[in-house]
Amino acid sequence: MKLDVRNMSGAVVDSVEVLDDVFDAPMNSALVHQVMVGQLANKRQGTAKVKTRSEVAGGGAKPRPQKYTGRARQGSIRSPQWRGGGVVFGPTPRSYRQRTPKRMKREAIKMVLSDKAREQQLVVVDALQLSDAKTKQVAQALRALEVDSSALLVADVIGEDVVRAARNIPRIRTLPVSQLNAVDMLNARKVIMTVGAVRQAEELWGGEYVRIKRQAAAAVSADEGEEE
Repeated sequence: MKLDVRNMSGAVVDSVEVLDDVFDAPMNSALVHQVMVGQLANKRQGTAKVKTRSEVAGGGAKPRPQKYTGRARQGSIRSPQWRGGGVVFGPTPRSYRQRTPKRMKREAIKMVLSDKAREQQLVVVDALQLSDAKTKQVAQALRALEVDSSALLVADVIGEDVVRAARNIPRIRTLPVSQLNAVDMLNARKVIMTVGAVRQAEELWGGEYVRIKRQAAAAVSADEGEEE
């Protein structure tokens, strides 16, 4: 599979051959959804807490006589039906953590990357370099790359100047490729990767050259057809 390489001005300057098993993997929506839910659940603190009727202060004495008042029977002013009373079935501290196998996380990253590439939402640039660490330059580069909404800037090494210049732009995030994850890519409309980040992603999550295997199988079938 080949992807166009652009410069920061938006012009196509080269093309790069990428691994099919990283950038052309078939989508499994259920797996991506499970990884996404697990990652979001692990961000939850789980510290919400309310008091039950046994924990609320007061309410020891019976508020009124049981009989002959014409009113309902009440045993405590800290019962749930009273204002200031305890809460029934309220939240208590708990852990929302879900265990997600590493293989599933890797597969989800490859699937989302491949989906971005198929939808023409993956932009490969030669480098993320700025002459001046200014937000204006990053905004101009994003406009040249046709980024009109959210975007994720991914590089093998993110410079501090790029991080400072990009963090003032709404819905623009910067990440090193080693911290790339499915949720951040799903939250971004476009993913902008450097050539170095593409190569590092192939080293991290790539396997065999699937395209070479396909070509070899096609050549074998062609030879068999000629022999017949």
